[in-house]
Amino acid sequence: MTRAVRASPSAGARPVAERESGAITALAQQASVEMTCHDSAHLDACRASLETGASVYVSFLPGQTWRETLLACVAVRNSGLEPVPHLPVHEFAHGRELERVVADLVAQAGIRRVLLIAGDRADPRGPVANALDVIGGSVLTRCGIRDVTVAGHPEGHPRIPTDELRRVERGKVSCAADAGIELTFLTQFFFEASPFLDWVKQLRAQGLHSRVVAGLAGPAKLTTLLRYAARCGVGPSIRALGARPASFAALVGERGPEQILRAIARAVSAREIDSVGIHLYSFGGLSSTCSWVDAVAQGRFVLDSNAGFRVAERNGV
Repeated sequence: MTRAVRASPSAGARPVAERESGAITALAQQASVEMTCHDSAHLDACRASLETGASVYVSFLPGQTWRETLLACVAVRNSGLEPVPHLPVHEFAHGRELERVVADLVAQAGIRRVLLIAGDRADPRGPVANALDVIGGSVLTRCGIRDVTVAGHPEGHPRIPTDELRRVERGKVSCAADAGIELTFLTQFFFEASPFLDWVKQLRAQGLHSRVVAGLAGPAKLTTLLRYAARCGVGPSIRALGARPASFAALVGERGPEQILRAIARAVSAREIDSVGIHLYSFGGLSSTCSWVDAVAQGRFVLDSNAGFRVAERNGV
């Protein structure tokens, strides 16, 4: 589905609110979403909401098989969307298994990008310990993969010191450049925009200009968000909210990540950050997440006085 983009006055002549709205819309038009291997039945509905060729990341659940990943990616491709499989490197017993899985995904689902993560398994099954090992090897490029997404940690990591995280980020960028791979950082979802914005500015100040994608929690109940946050280790955001009960109360009433997205859009429109995107985790359901993205991408929202915006329904706000 292709949307026409209306011409607008120069950035300097537009009011701040209009620039923010335009940046919100542009980010939503390029958004990616996430699904599980059980969501294939919802892809037709999502195809009506997403841009042609929009990226749909296929997660890897505990106990999932590579066959389930492959079938889900094939379903995404058949829906006219771009499948991006999660490849938790700790799951591979050896390099040959990794190459076989990637080769099958390329041959049968036409994948062009993968997401490399450590995964839920604490100890690697084989010699591949981290994403850097895979980027530095030749498996991906032999299979024709030259676009790779890796995890970004603007709020830190519960088991890795911050200095080590920053060192690894630099290493991934350098290693990817040497291998001829285009690298993108994708974050876990978060509840406050400032750590993300500060992190992007730090990357740019260090000369790291890889694309950075903010992982946002799609429309979902507060209890669902907190349950996933605890599992995913989004500790700093939870602690910050817990220290400000009013923030919790505000979050209860939100249907999606409107305040965070507007803060990112504000920074983009003010040219404080560049080369950023957004990714929606579909905790509230894939169909509802895609519908939300569609509404925002079409500009069906109204900025509010709480530094967020309200998404319009089809027949009104």
